[in-house]
Amino acid sequence: MEEKKTLFSAVQPSGVMTLGNYLGAIKNWKSMIDDYDCIYSIADLHTLTVKQVPADLRAHTYELAALYIACGLDPEKCVLFVQSHVPAHAELTWILNTMTYPGELQRMTQFKDKSLKHADNVNMGLMDYPVLMAADILLYNTEVVPVGIDQKQHLEIARDLAVRFNNRYSETFKVPEPYIGKVGAKIMSLQDPTKKMSKSDENANAFISLDDDRDAIIRKFRRAVTDSDGRIIAAEDKPGITNLLSIYGAVTGKTIAEAEKEFEGKGYGDFKSAVGETVADLIGPIREEKDRILKDKEFLDGVFRSGAEKAERIANKTLAKVYRKVGLVQRMR
Repeated sequence: MEEKKTLFSAVQPSGVMTLGNYLGAIKNWKSMIDDYDCIYSIADLHTLTVKQVPADLRAHTYELAALYIACGLDPEKCVLFVQSHVPAHAELTWILNTMTYPGELQRMTQFKDKSLKHADNVNMGLMDYPVLMAADILLYNTEVVPVGIDQKQHLEIARDLAVRFNNRYSETFKVPEPYIGKVGAKIMSLQDPTKKMSKSDENANAFISLDDDRDAIIRKFRRAVTDSDGRIIAAEDKPGITNLLSIYGAVTGKTIAEAEKEFEGKGYGDFKSAVGETVADLIGPIREEKDRILKDKEFLDGVFRSGAEKAERIANKTLAKVYRKVGLVQRMR
């Protein structure tokens, strides 16, 4: 039997998760467990690059774990842990920092964007974010990493650092590849379908939160921007309708062509209501299961403890190897 490759992915516990997050990534993670040895992290250290309310960050960490599990990520079948519970992440980051050039980090698109967005808090963590991400990945002998367009540069840094370290100290890290598999749907804003759906959108009607109730979901879809054409078809000059067809297809498993045929001759009002009800049917059970899990803090603490133990067993072996190769004296136990 062929040995499974190791897949690593992490999400920041920064509050609201949108329909776009779910359809674009989380929906596919459950199936990945069957094909890969999956390690999923709640990247709480990464969130600190932006000012946080401590109580909110703690709450969001539990909420994200509950959401993961509600979406089908069985902690018995994958490694699910909180990043800060495994000190090796911060320790390897320091070693990798000594091999990273300032110019590499200053060129990062996300650093430039976030520096403009958070001009009052341009900190070293914001610049060093890709090195911590590299440590996250390299600690687990990761072979594949699912990445969006906005994280592609960061994976390149991880690959460069792995090769750089291996060349300097001998073969140590696996060089991770981007995950190439079923591509998640790219979900656009309901109010401006030329932009990606985002939880940071000032207009709450522009995105669907996985915490929205049924009425809110259907109401937001009814208010979704379309056009005056009247035809329910995907086309370049019909971004609103195309987006709604994409959402409907991603939720139902139907192709765009099948969705177009289903709604042929129907009005926009009926179409938008149907998409809203379909999405509400999807999100409702996830939201209810998440809320149920969230009430059992003892269970979640147990998941965190078990996940950290599993993660540490792998991460500490890698870190010990790195320390030995760079010449640090090993601690006697």
